[in-house]
Amino acid sequence: MRARPISRDALVEELAERVAGRPGWVRVAVDGAPAARPGSLADELVAPLRVRGRPVLRVSAGDFLRPASLRLEHGRTDPDAFYEDWLDVKALAREVLEPLDPGGPGRVLPRLWDSRIDRAYRTPYEELPPGGVLIVDGTLLLGRGLAFEVSVHLWLSAGALERGTPEDERWRLPAYERYEREARPRRSADVVVRADHPARPALLEDDG
Repeated sequence: MRARPISRDALVEELAERVAGRPGWVRVAVDGAPAARPGSLADELVAPLRVRGRPVLRVSAGDFLRPASLRLEHGRTDPDAFYEDWLDVKALAREVLEPLDPGGPGRVLPRLWDSRIDRAYRTPYEELPPGGVLIVDGTLLLGRGLAFEVSVHLWLSAGALERGTPEDERWRLPAYERYEREARPRRSADVVVRADHPARPALLEDDG
């Protein structure tokens, strides 16, 4: 892959154009390790999409983690459990993505589980109008069979990932390495952004 340098503002506009050009409901994944700040890019897409006339609903995969009794069954620092067991994939699909299938009801649950206090949120469902855009940010989202019309992967070099990961979260690094090896997000994502320097991103594009 070759890297095409792009400004942050231009990246946001290019992504917004790509998403807004699709008909109907559009489900967008902004995937990346926390050090790549996928939530920030997801937030930045909201206003440009609304300017283009598309209603937007933001959801964070971090609000769809499994309860601690399941998530931490093998301890708090098991990278394989982090990779396989933390995200409630079925709930994210059922409550967020599947309602936006063609002919679906369009009723999305924005938040399910507050992992800080290990209790369900009491958040009502929201209607996303036809033509609306759902933006989901999170980590380890790809390769799980989740339905997204547009997927963006924020890729970090090994050095940048290690530098950007807090000391108390470095036990997760083997999970990110496994994700690169097994899910191959740089191949499966529709858009890949090198995010070593958040203010100076680059689009990774096929040489051909």
